[in-house]
Amino acid sequence: MPELPEVEVTRRGLEPLVGATVAQVVIRQPSMRWPIPSHLPQTLQDARLLELARRGKYLIARFDSGCLILHLGMSGRLCLLEHAVPPEKHDHFDLQFADGRIMRLRDPRRFGAVLWAGQQPETHSLLNVLGPEPLDAAFNGEFLYQAIRHRASPIKTVIMDSHLVVGVGNIYASESLFRARIHPQTPAKTLSLAQCERLVQEIKATLHDALQAGGSSLRDFFGADGNPGYFQQTYFVYARAGEPCRICHSPIQVTRLGQRSTFYCASCQK
Repeated sequence: MPELPEVEVTRRGLEPLVGATVAQVVIRQPSMRWPIPSHLPQTLQDARLLELARRGKYLIARFDSGCLILHLGMSGRLCLLEHAVPPEKHDHFDLQFADGRIMRLRDPRRFGAVLWAGQQPETHSLLNVLGPEPLDAAFNGEFLYQAIRHRASPIKTVIMDSHLVVGVGNIYASESLFRARIHPQTPAKTLSLAQCERLVQEIKATLHDALQAGGSSLRDFFGADGNPGYFQQTYFVYARAGEPCRICHSPIQVTRLGQRSTFYCASCQK
């Protein structure tokens, strides 16, 4: 599933569309995770794209007529096409602009979403429950320390909770915990303030490094321009079970937490 860096890379790739005017909306397959609203061809006709923003793993396309919320689901991608290209089997939704460019949603599993949020997307039920952005100043060591004081769950599952902080998915949770030298099964409430400060610092650094590398391309992710990301080439632990730790050379271990594969170094992470 695309995580925060991949969604932000997608947003940046689509940003050249800001200022363009919609000429046509094409809905080929309305049955996604939630039905694509049937009124969009009328609502967005001749609408101007004012802004492309991101909230967690959601993209928000703000038009003068209101906002679309877009989600990539498990395997979706948004492509920026410079001119009309015949749609393929899994191309379910197009925003066609007056200058000929197209924003196209391709989603083989159809777990993605295209939703209408009106003029106040922050009040939408998908967005109004989200915690702070991990790269914002509001997410700091003191905030994390106070937020987990009574949480006995493993720290990895806690930092993946979007109510606490958004966008820290399975890959980047594993990588951040390794960098912070914290075992993923550590009960959250046992972390000290110093550990929380270090973990927040490494979450921010990991996400920043992933953004610089264009995100991670493991199976389905490609940016809006069709290019893959390269952060997977520098993973310390994720998907490296049995391989030597890049620091101590012990074999990387794998377990399951919250029904997700969790990778760690038993020597480096205590």
